[in-house]
Amino acid sequence: MERSSIESEARFDAYVEALTEVIGHADRAGPLRHYCTGLLTPIERKSVEPLAAATAPARASAQHQSLLHFVGQAPWSDDAVLAKVRELALPAIEAAGPIRAWMVDDTGVPKKGSHSVGVARQYCGELGKQDNCQVAVTLSVANAAASLPIAHRLYLPETWADDPTRRAKARVPDEIVFQTKPEIALDQIAAARAQGVAPGVVLADAGYGHDTAFRDGVTALGLSYVVGVLSTTRVWPPGLGPLPPKPRSGRRGRPATRLRRTEEHRPVPAKELAMGLPRKAWRAVTWREGTNAPLASRFAAVRVRPAHRDDARSTPRPIEWLLVEWPEGEDEPTKYWLSTLPETAELAALVDTAKLRWRIERDYRELKQEIGLGHYEGRGWRGFHHHATLAIAAYGFLIAERARIPPSGASFGGKRQAAGLPERRRSPSAAAPPRAPRRKLDRHIAPSPRRRHRAQA
Repeated sequence: MERSSIESEARFDAYVEALTEVIGHADRAGPLRHYCTGLLTPIERKSVEPLAAATAPARASAQHQSLLHFVGQAPWSDDAVLAKVRELALPAIEAAGPIRAWMVDDTGVPKKGSHSVGVARQYCGELGKQDNCQVAVTLSVANAAASLPIAHRLYLPETWADDPTRRAKARVPDEIVFQTKPEIALDQIAAARAQGVAPGVVLADAGYGHDTAFRDGVTALGLSYVVGVLSTTRVWPPGLGPLPPKPRSGRRGRPATRLRRTEEHRPVPAKELAMGLPRKAWRAVTWREGTNAPLASRFAAVRVRPAHRDDARSTPRPIEWLLVEWPEGEDEPTKYWLSTLPETAELAALVDTAKLRWRIERDYRELKQEIGLGHYEGRGWRGFHHHATLAIAAYGFLIAERARIPPSGASFGGKRQAAGLPERRRSPSAAAPPRAPRRKLDRHIAPSPRRRHRAQA
């Protein structure tokens, strides 16, 4: 066991050294190592002060200043570090199989005050309601064995984006303007494509999938998707579509180009279509093993045309899959997806791909509970993103270490035991790190089959 710990620490040193190559000045190597070590240390709170006390108890004050400058002010590139983390950690993930999915989501961090960058009253997934929080949009890559966030950017509400005073205090870069979450996600996907990341099917919940421009943007980038939509999303039933443009009645004027609808010939909500499907259309599908039992539900899939504003188009939208989940015992279907997977895709494959999004829920749970993703207490743009980047870097190391554990070995949830990092003793004279407040219910835990998405609540 001691030999394993020594080997793991040697791998950690090599991992940090590789990150140092892209982080800039050599004098940042020490703070980088200490910060990542602190994030992997089993302490309750992982803001800068507790990290300093945990990594250098004999000189906690000087260490605090060093880490504070490194994470809050040092001008190193988050994109460069995340690219390096991806380079170092993805081989361990791909050893279990090729990348299957690119998962889009957002995660909220509750905040009490109003001065931290991006804080506003908005939906916070961790609390499951509207509250004061920061929200970041992320992109992760995944296969059936593991997943890794490769992009993380703060969503800046319009009240912040349009306020020069608040922007200046938080040092928001000039190039950052207001973007919706789907727009941010689409930028992240485009950047990943440009960087040559192994492609996968884009997965997202209804907060993104309901945005037609997002779906069109994913398709334009050459990727397929399986994305959640609302029960009110309008589609043309199988075999139907908008009417052709109205024929020209005379020789004068330009011919009509827009597709048409009539009162009798209109698209229907996804829920109405699903409720009208015959009983034989619904099949029980098991998609993976759960904690206590296999996860299974009833699904149906039909070929439809999305109908969003197609009466302003000259050509119909392409035919896609509408996947619907209707668990036994429920009065109506609970989840809906649109997918551009091939027409030959089987129902089990559609369900398996759609349900792969549970991995991002585990990413958030471990990043928050084990690594301290949401513990940063600074107020600036740079510090918020630097802390998140370093949390993802620490998580990437843990993913690589987990890949070394045989299937019959210990599971990944063991914090330091999984990484093999040495325990650090706290000096008797050092102040105890502050305890975290009691954990609240977190949406970033893999949902049960019957759980409804917030957009359908």
